[in-house]
Amino acid sequence: MNRDAGGLGRLLTAPVASVLDKVLRTPRLARAPIGVYRAGMGFLFGSRMLMLEHIGRNSGQRRYVVLEVIAHESPDSYIIASGFGESAQWFRNVMAQPRVRISTGRRNTVPAQARRLTAAEADAALSTYIERHPRAWSALKSVIADSLDGRVEPPGTELPLVELTVR
Repeated sequence: MNRDAGGLGRLLTAPVASVLDKVLRTPRLARAPIGVYRAGMGFLFGSRMLMLEHIGRNSGQRRYVVLEVIAHESPDSYIIASGFGESAQWFRNVMAQPRVRISTGRRNTVPAQARRLTAAEADAALSTYIERHPRAWSALKSVIADSLDGRVEPPGTELPLVELTVR
């Protein structure tokens, strides 16, 4: 895996973290990449992002969110983090209905199965991410810590991580 695919780590510095926080908390801006993926052009975001299609646990409607891939160690497995913790709507929906669809740079709307990583698996995956992308983590950590109001660094991370396995 490329140690810094897309150069995200080089762009994220402490001042940028506050801008990133505002973007992530502004629905119109946070949802903008969904149209790109739905148009079949997700490859523009490279291998560090994916679009997750899930079903609303109450509405039964299709929902979409674009998330960063924090690990992709095998061709059919992607690990993502819920930066807003267990209260994130996509996370709650996926935990209620783990059959999802994903779109990546190479794949478009393929079926996948979601499962929450155990605490030990989450610590290992997050440790690897931090080692591979230290600059990105230094900026994202503050945004995530503010959202979770808890421990985000391993060991003992409280950051929920989800593995998506292509079916």
